[in-house]
Amino acid sequence: MSSRSDPSQPPGGTIDAAEVDRFAGLAAQWWDPHGKFRPLHQLAPARLSFIRQAIDAHFGCEPASLKPLAGRSALDVGCGGGLVAEPICRLGAATTGIDPAAASIAVARQHAAGQGLAISYRDERVEALAGRGETFDLVLCLEVVEHVPDPAAFIRMCAGLVKPGGLLVLSTLNRTLKAWALAIVGAEYVLRWLPRGTHQWERFITPEELAGWVRAAGLGVSDVQGIVYNPLADRWSLSADTDVNYMLAAARPPI
Repeated sequence: MSSRSDPSQPPGGTIDAAEVDRFAGLAAQWWDPHGKFRPLHQLAPARLSFIRQAIDAHFGCEPASLKPLAGRSALDVGCGGGLVAEPICRLGAATTGIDPAAASIAVARQHAAGQGLAISYRDERVEALAGRGETFDLVLCLEVVEHVPDPAAFIRMCAGLVKPGGLLVLSTLNRTLKAWALAIVGAEYVLRWLPRGTHQWERFITPEELAGWVRAAGLGVSDVQGIVYNPLADRWSLSADTDVNYMLAAARPPI
């Protein structure tokens, strides 16, 4: 299994400075549903549906519960402007969001304050939390791993932040020709949903690779589902089709 690391980056790197700068330059648009992050706004219902399913199944929560994460802690790695951290906070979790782009963290803090949400946002990398020995009941890392130079090292670092008995949820893009055609050619060049250069196909990750890194980090994979787009309904939904976008849930065994 390839580590898929970028030879231009130092071994074990968890950030790509050019990628951080790219997203920092777009920070003001995080909460514009019609702006550069429109695809993430559209993906939100399907992604949150998977997260809620994983939470209920893993922690034994009632599907009707409004605060299934009450009394638990959650971390959103690569939180950007807080598109995921905010709904996780509303589910009752003591929520932390980290991102290496200070401009994104500033936007996230301002928006959360306007919503009356107490979220701890930090301009930090996963290494800082790992160095302090911080752990969380739920760790989320959505649409981030395909932007880092050494995804195996990054997954290992994220997994290390999961408490015993805790849950890790990831989402990324599969390295298939279909993903290249839809996520890059279609989304960036034809439909212009995303700025050109947002994604690099060689950094896409197969479900087998991702699951392998997760298991190597001591977690057990509990669920993998795809997310597909219906152009007629202009809507994303969960699916068994993992050819393009997909999500993975994994658990750390309790002590």
